[in-house]
Amino acid sequence: MTQPNSPLNDDSLPLPAEEWAAHEGVPLLKTLARALLILEGTAGLDAFTLPYPPEAQRALDRTALACLVRGEEPPASLAELIDRCRTLPLAKWPLDLPTDAAGPEDMLLDPMSGRPGDLCHEWAERCPDTAARFRDRLIVHTALRLCREYGEEEAYTEFRRLLVRRPVLTVAELSALGADLVLEPVHELITRIYQDVPDSYLRDGHYTTCGRCLTLLVPVRDGSWWCERDRCRRTGPAPLGRRLERATTGRPVQLERPLRQFVTGPGRAEADLERQLLDLGLDVRMWPGYDAYDLLVTFPDGHRWAIDVKDWAHPVFLGRSARPVPADPPYDDGFWVVPQYRVAARPGYLAAFARARPARARGLPLLTDRALASRAAARLREIGRPRTRPRAEVLTTTRRNRATPDGARHA
Repeated sequence: MTQPNSPLNDDSLPLPAEEWAAHEGVPLLKTLARALLILEGTAGLDAFTLPYPPEAQRALDRTALACLVRGEEPPASLAELIDRCRTLPLAKWPLDLPTDAAGPEDMLLDPMSGRPGDLCHEWAERCPDTAARFRDRLIVHTALRLCREYGEEEAYTEFRRLLVRRPVLTVAELSALGADLVLEPVHELITRIYQDVPDSYLRDGHYTTCGRCLTLLVPVRDGSWWCERDRCRRTGPAPLGRRLERATTGRPVQLERPLRQFVTGPGRAEADLERQLLDLGLDVRMWPGYDAYDLLVTFPDGHRWAIDVKDWAHPVFLGRSARPVPADPPYDDGFWVVPQYRVAARPGYLAAFARARPARARGLPLLTDRALASRAAARLREIGRPRTRPRAEVLTTTRRNRATPDGARHA
């Protein structure tokens, strides 16, 4: 994530109107995505009655019109529309969509749980005309401003680590953060961005976190669990992490959804890449220069890489937001990096990104995290310093690797 000082540095940039506005399928998909998020946030996608929320009714009406124009059978109800959103890939909808707008398997709802996935959030929140569009950027910008006013770059770094490593807290843990002097500039902000967890996360008197991404798991009727992160669902069944007993710890709090989606999620990818590079023996500084970019990597010969990690499902949204990595703190080579699983899940991801890039970012390389780590290892061999650090040393050399209450390590 890059500091949001101007519209040009906002990675929530809308789609290019000159290329996509003529396709009625694009605004319809945005309307559908927003409607699904509104329904989930109000009554749940399986518990709604007439009259429907205005955005949901609008989505149903516009979808019915699109079907009728093309001689297709329209959905007869909101329930049928929602069922289509979780069973029918977008590429098979009767929509006029531009190139790269939808992959062959893209769906707005997860087919197993029926809940909005990352792609649904990106369609709703990375496009214009949505109140949630800048919510994550507003919070991060506020934290940056407060930490700058205090002159405490470390406070901002620890704030970002908090959002990445501790998306779920007990009330006691949230209260204890008030005594952390490093986080003093953002104490009040922290109390505002953690919200009470609804009962939909409760099973047998417990709330359970995902052992991979640390967010709360949602109980599914068949006895399984659903994780809101695409990466976890594609990796396999979610491993159970912390179990918080309601009777003992009370109702926990979690980061609001835009922050979990666009800060915690990508932050896990940043932390994973940091660990890989530390294991190679490289010096890694996270979010340098008040989050000018994500990682500043220094090789033994002094050569420096600047890296921005982008964990986005849609390659065109990512491509349209592409821009050169900020020049300060200085570096020798700059990269954007996307997790390998995103490229594996969407055929032609890298090519779609390249086609969507604006002129100012034509020279910006996009690598997978796996390719970036391999390139770093190759460069170490080239300069004759193929060294690695023992795992124990990596985990104890910096403050960021101290243990957290959830049993995980700061990455």
